[in-house]
Amino acid sequence: MVGKEGVKYKPAVIKFIGLKGIPIVKKGANIPSLIVKAARENGVTIEDGDIIIITHKIISKAEGRVINLLRVKPSKIAKAFASELGKDPKLVEVVLREAKGIVRMGNGHLITETKHGFIAAHSGVDLSNVDGGSSAVLLPLNPDESARRIREEIKRLTGRDIAVIITDTQGRPLRKGAVNVAIGASGLETLVDLRGKEDLFGYKLRYTFIAVADELAAAAELVMGQTNESIPVVIVKGYKFKKSEKATAKDLIRPKKEDLFI
Repeated sequence: MVGKEGVKYKPAVIKFIGLKGIPIVKKGANIPSLIVKAARENGVTIEDGDIIIITHKIISKAEGRVINLLRVKPSKIAKAFASELGKDPKLVEVVLREAKGIVRMGNGHLITETKHGFIAAHSGVDLSNVDGGSSAVLLPLNPDESARRIREEIKRLTGRDIAVIITDTQGRPLRKGAVNVAIGASGLETLVDLRGKEDLFGYKLRYTFIAVADELAAAAELVMGQTNESIPVVIVKGYKFKKSEKATAKDLIRPKKEDLFI
């Protein structure tokens, strides 16, 4: 292709490849081995520079972060909130256990700050794709650490240096619909600082940060889908990211003192 100045350039091509055939995950499952096996069976070669994006649900299941609601004894406050919200008191009890604080409550929704620091509906507790509603899947205890372990094991199995992003779907202030976001990451800069860079007209950017990990997570959801989660893992090829051994998904959390909505 030829640009405005007559200079030839090669358009960037980024591929999002969903891995089919990963079985229903149970406690103790080896997620890296399942990913490597599924990639091989799908004819996908894991290469240096790939980004492996994983829905948190299979990780939570493997880590035993599933709770049987039938065994939950709701507290008085959980019962009171449940009555106001029209929710199952046992579910509300689990949500409160996973929360560091309540942000908003009303219209059938309980918005909390999770123990990780995420602002999420119902503390990220999920009833879908479990067992018909009698159990709930919780977020991983430490998604960034889970991402790091998975990344290291995949590297051990394949010899390839990759990055890992763990995702969850969340809502956003004053926007309808849920979007996949990064809740855990390892191996890449999750937040890119463009301050000091110039735009097309020479204007120097002063405030711009790009949530790269969230952008990748959102794009991967188009492949994963939401209804049956039969594709819980997506491999991204061709995206040139900045490597990092220190950056995590927690870098994406805005400090409360900078927030305009809470």
